[in-house]
Amino acid sequence: MNTSAVAKLLGVSPSTVQRWVRQLELQMDRNELGHYLFTEEDIQLLRQVQEQLNKGIILQDVSITDKKARRGTMKASVSINDHATEKILKKLEELEQRINGKADDVVSYQLFQHRREIEDLQAELSQLIERIEKLEARHDISKKNIPAENLFVFEKELPRKKIKKKNIITTLFGF
Repeated sequence: MNTSAVAKLLGVSPSTVQRWVRQLELQMDRNELGHYLFTEEDIQLLRQVQEQLNKGIILQDVSITDKKARRGTMKASVSINDHATEKILKKLEELEQRINGKADDVVSYQLFQHRREIEDLQAELSQLIERIEKLEARHDISKKNIPAENLFVFEKELPRKKIKKKNIITTLFGF
């Protein structure tokens, strides 16, 4: 039976049946599309779950007495002599070691690049700090000699504009 048929039989939604299977880690058979296929044993198992839930037991505490073991399928392999198998395994190990070595090299290079970039940024930051300190010192000295009317705009207090109040009708209609 499929999930919908089992759900109808138990009187629950299909998503409930799927949630029970996932959360209780029940091993159900699946079709080629990945949909669950339920046998009579599976339905009896789900009835046990439903009975326990109806008694007030929460889903995490539900105990399953007859959990199915997962059945795997293995295709028959062509017999290969041991020498050829050993040779392939040795080649595989060698390739894995080379890949790991390349990965280590890439990570080392990236770390080196990041470290160099950080050092460059720190040097640039130091230069900027020095420059700001010089500008502030120069600004403090020059500020003493300049009359107030010659100061920059951001150094003077600007007169504030009066904000015109809108009446309620213009606010509502946006005129």
